Amino acid sequence: MGETGPDHLNSAQAERLTSTLTATTSQLFHLVLETDIEILKALLHNPNLNNEHLLALLKRSDLSESIPKLIYQHRKQALSHALILALAKNPATPGSLVRTLLPNLRLFELVDLCFIPGAASDHRIAAEQAILQRLPTIPVGNKITLARRATSIIVGEILKEGDARTIEACLNSPRLKEAAVFQFLNGSEATATTISIVARHNRWQQRPNLRMAILKNRQTPAIWFTLWMPKLPLATLKQLLASQRLSQQQKSLIKTEITRRTRH
Repeated sequence: MGETGPDHLNSAQAERLTSTLTATTSQLFHLVLETDIEILKALLHNPNLNNEHLLALLKRSDLSESIPKLIYQHRKQALSHALILALAKNPATPGSLVRTLLPNLRLFELVDLCFIPGAASDHRIAAEQAILQRLPTIPVGNKITLARRATSIIVGEILKEGDARTIEACLNSPRLKEAAVFQFLNGSEATATTISIVARHNRWQQRPNLRMAILKNRQTPAIWFTLWMPKLPLATLKQLLASQRLSQQQKSLIKTEITRRTRH
């Protein structure tokens, strides 16, 4: 019978590691599928290893975090864009390394990172933060596309800027939260034009909290008071009248409606 003791096993492992270090280009494509972490570490030292092998390796979702770290260390000075993206997408890549890589990614690559199934929450949060940091310098056209594709947090931040050119795209986003619209309506960036865009929007115009936020904003055009006040309870009208935020013209409209009702 052949030897099966520890020495034999160690010898077999040593042979496998040696063969990994000298494997040909085609053999390396098979080795990137290995489950033995020592074999994977060894293949990173193979002189025949190229970017195609590394990209194939980084498609795996079962790697230990040591593998992405080693790839980065070995290729740090000559990382291709494809490798940077593959490292950022791999769930095994440590959060600290992901944050180092994100500045090198394009805007919509960052967006894609936010929606990778099974991605760690710290990866998504880091990608969101990287996008938010770029917002002030992103062209309007890209912001419109971003509003259609990005996460609720990013869409809410674009809305908060109050740019009339991007408002509609934000309001149409299925990810936009009512709380973000409410916050915008109560913020300093809301104007008569952008408030009216919200007030006309089919998805948001019937929300009671948003209607009240619109009616409590001194920038709100008179038309919305005229259209909505007849449907409001008298007690609500009196609460509106007591608001310190409204203009005299707005208060006059409310008083007229209250008088009309109390005469009947």
